[in-house]
Amino acid sequence: MTIHPITKNGVTCAVIESDAPVITDVGSALDVLMSAKYEAGTGNIVIAKEQVTEDFFILSRGLAGEILQKYVNYGGRIAIYGDYSHYTSKPLRDFIRESNRGRDVFFAATKEEAIDMLTRRASAGR
Repeated sequence: MTIHPITKNGVTCAVIESDAPVITDVGSALDVLMSAKYEAGTGNIVIAKEQVTEDFFILSRGLAGEILQKYVNYGGRIAIYGDYSHYTSKPLRDFIRESNRGRDVFFAATKEEAIDMLTRRASAGR
């Protein structure tokens, strides 16, 4: 895993790069957050959907809720980017839509969009 800090609108984001999933459970998700805070000085995480275990996107398993609650508790924010068009779950589509209306969790199509969501919302709301 490599962390690349990017600053936009005065807000720093930690862009996570990896060839394999780095968020596979609650512990690894917290490791990513703490690494970003240590290496990039920020709790704003930008990560590709492929770097997050598929179990995260099956809401009935509860992993997304556990991870996102920990992130909020530890001052983290996350934007996950990728293609969500193949998901047919209405609860997941609703979750993505509602998350994008908030300030801490975002789902975007591209890395640039993910960075924009974290930096725009952070500068406007915090």
